[in-house]
Amino acid sequence: MNGSQWRPFKGVDGGALSEARRQAHYATQWLARAARAYAQPLPDDRHTNLGWDDGISGLTTHPLPQGIVLGLNISALRLGLREGPGRAGDPAIDLQGLRDADVRQWLGGHLSARGLDAAALDAPLPYRIHAHAIASGAPYGAVGLGAALAELVTWYANAHRVLEERRARIIDRGIEAPPVRCWPHHFDLDSLISLGSGAAARTVGVGFSAGDAYYDRPYFYVSCHPPPDVAALPSLPPVGHWHSHHFTAAVAPADRIIAAGDQQAAAETFLRAATDILIA
Repeated sequence: MNGSQWRPFKGVDGGALSEARRQAHYATQWLARAARAYAQPLPDDRHTNLGWDDGISGLTTHPLPQGIVLGLNISALRLGLREGPGRAGDPAIDLQGLRDADVRQWLGGHLSARGLDAAALDAPLPYRIHAHAIASGAPYGAVGLGAALAELVTWYANAHRVLEERRARIIDRGIEAPPVRCWPHHFDLDSLISLGSGAAARTVGVGFSAGDAYYDRPYFYVSCHPPPDVAALPSLPPVGHWHSHHFTAAVAPADRIIAAGDQQAAAETFLRAATDILIA
């Protein structure tokens, strides 16, 4: 959790927050490409998931060859290579005004200089993300999005904190729960818990989404597969509701969290109640 403390949300303009999230999601794909190209492959694509780092207000890859870590400072839309703790002068680039082709040239050059095959970055990703002009060659445009990017960082930092705390309580119950990581496909933080075995096997995902096709604003969720009958489930705390369209989950959307008198307590109470219901 990097010693982070809960930070109050300011409630920035929803349109700006959505645009900040979309641009950051595209920028994050450079971390996904690097991880897919150079990290040691793991089952379920776990080698491509990303860690939250309060120190850079953003995301980092698993260590790549030679101990290289690629990170994205979301608040500044800045991509950087790190080659060891405490090093000064590690290369970084602000994405403002750059196109993906420019980013590819910069990143490929630095990786080639470190003995890695830059062409591996060009392998197509095995998924699609939301449409955006960046995909057609438009530049990243962080100007005017400073407050929204800062709010997006606040969401991720707070979510990482409370999700890791919930994960610790789940582990206290003797249930294995993997570390909270960001999955670049959906740009969400999640700890996916496996329960039971054989025909009784099921999974519970405890996580946070910065927004998607279902909810344009951020939300916390606790999902379950196979999906249970929502009508038979107990009610949730006031900030949450049961979602059953295309996926089944307890969802606590941004507007309810922001409006709560104690935002942190509201998020924690929701996650505790939802995980207790779905794990049981």
